[in-house]
Amino acid sequence: MRWCVIFCGIVALVLLGLGCARPHEPKPLPPLRAVTLQTDWFPQAEHGGFYQALAKGFYRDAGLAVDLLPGGPGAGINLRVAKGQADFGMNRSDDLIVAASQGLPVVMVAAVLQHDSQVLLVHEASPVKTLEDLAGRTVTASIGMAWIPWLKKTRGIEFSLRPQTYGLAGFFSDPEAIQQGLVTNEPYLAREKGIPIRTLPLRAAGLDVYHTIFCRRELTRTEPSVVRAFVLASIRGWQDYLEGDPAPAHALILERNSQMTRAFLDFSRDEIRSRGLVRGDAGLGENIGLIDLQRIRDQIDKLSQLKILREAPLVDTVATTEFLPQMVH
Repeated sequence: MRWCVIFCGIVALVLLGLGCARPHEPKPLPPLRAVTLQTDWFPQAEHGGFYQALAKGFYRDAGLAVDLLPGGPGAGINLRVAKGQADFGMNRSDDLIVAASQGLPVVMVAAVLQHDSQVLLVHEASPVKTLEDLAGRTVTASIGMAWIPWLKKTRGIEFSLRPQTYGLAGFFSDPEAIQQGLVTNEPYLAREKGIPIRTLPLRAAGLDVYHTIFCRRELTRTEPSVVRAFVLASIRGWQDYLEGDPAPAHALILERNSQMTRAFLDFSRDEIRSRGLVRGDAGLGENIGLIDLQRIRDQIDKLSQLKILREAPLVDTVATTEFLPQMVH
């Protein structure tokens, strides 16, 4: 009987121990890698894919804690990235080629826009119908942009320049005015004012640039997994923003930009989609994020012809397709 009591006690202790054992706890996830993207302007639909990726957790799924920094006039995007004050930046491919020729260690890793959204705005009744019609006129534009000398050289024309102020009051009040803008932006403001305008795409001048994501060359060498994760999550964000419900991105943009409206966002997104600015032309092999190195080589050649490069950089020092998903190669 005594042995029975001892045995039963041992069994009870074992069962009690099992009952008190803690369930298997999952291993903690590794900490998210903090990443900053310096955007080129205040929050808008042209950043929609990034905000969609942030709002829907695509960056978090990729192991990243992403902060989207607003830009604007004088943001100094190239320098901020080159100095390590931001991990990634947004800028035009021609501007980055010039920066690389001046010694900045930057490299393009994906495209945001497959084609330039820059246009010239003219009033509906303006006699300016083509880029050649700019001869002898005055254009309000961002002084120093490569399309200006390229257009003058290739079309054999001359026109005067007035520095861009990013306001439209002067343009709206002068029926002869010609001003640089974005096809996704200023036409909406003109429509709201009831002022009929037309747009002349600057890509028609023959310098058709990308708008890109870029980073320091060092980052591609020391943390390639971070670059790849950011690029893939951003592409996923753009796919979702263009094909799905843009509400998550728009809610964040409206929260961070008090000057933006839902109607403005809807207009810009519709223009991005209908003009294929992000997705490009599938018939030409274009896709979200894709960079065609031959197009970059062509841009380097054209900028060299304009003699605005200190030294023509090698293509693979200013752009890479290494971090793009296989489907867009």
